[in-house]
Amino acid sequence: MPERLTELAYLAAWRGVRLMPESAAYALSRRFADRAARKNGRGVQQLRKNLARVVGGEPGEDLVRDAMRSYARYWIEAFRLPSMSDEHLLRRFEMNGFEPVHERAQQGLGSIVALPHCGNWDLAGAWVPRISGDPLTTVAERLKPEGVYRRFLEYRESLGMTIVPASGGDRNPQAALGEALDAGHVVALVADRDLGRSGTEVKFFGEATTFPSGPALLAIRNRVELFTAAIHYEDDRAVCHISGPVDTGSGTLRERLAATTQRVADAFEEGIRAHPADWHMLQRFWTADFPPRP
Repeated sequence: MPERLTELAYLAAWRGVRLMPESAAYALSRRFADRAARKNGRGVQQLRKNLARVVGGEPGEDLVRDAMRSYARYWIEAFRLPSMSDEHLLRRFEMNGFEPVHERAQQGLGSIVALPHCGNWDLAGAWVPRISGDPLTTVAERLKPEGVYRRFLEYRESLGMTIVPASGGDRNPQAALGEALDAGHVVALVADRDLGRSGTEVKFFGEATTFPSGPALLAIRNRVELFTAAIHYEDDRAVCHISGPVDTGSGTLRERLAATTQRVADAFEEGIRAHPADWHMLQRFWTADFPPRP
């Protein structure tokens, strides 16, 4: 029963926010964010710990409030995005540095774009097939309850994305993504959270954590170029900057995975340092915040 209530709450938000005037929807998101910041629940407390690593000290209340506003803004835009026209999308999202990725797609060559949980990655995902006209494939994290996961799947497919389930699908995700790259797709991977904590160890803001190995492994095995993206909010839009390609190095596979993943982490660090409020990380992230492995 609680899972069904969660699904109904998501559905109500999806429909209700789209019916609201845009200014009212954004005002609602700010009120929600400010209230959450004041309550200082578990997620906000973890956000403070994460931001402390980014800014090198206790984050100010303005930064925490702005980070929660950015996070709430993402959700408001996610709920409204399926009904957003191309013209509106162009007003709300600015893409920079996409030319080499687009040129490869036009030649039938795949590319990987790795990005962190910053700004609005769904706007970027919608922009690629709808504005550039290039096919885009991405991975969907399996959410609970199943009904919410299905709605997110339908939502992203409605934006023009091809979705590969991260788990529980009919095929191995790496194989499916490899086929997408062979077909000239842009493969976009949100790659800062290592959910299973089984990825590659990196230094991030001077402290140990693990990053998913997937982007580096795909690039090396499929011999395609790997780019990184940094997304942040400005007053009226989300702004994306594509950088790369990332050097995938030489040596053994293990050595190349380690070096390439560290370079991805370094690129993410640069973008997050410039716009810390737009990094939506309310979960434990650094190794020191997890209990020791048995």
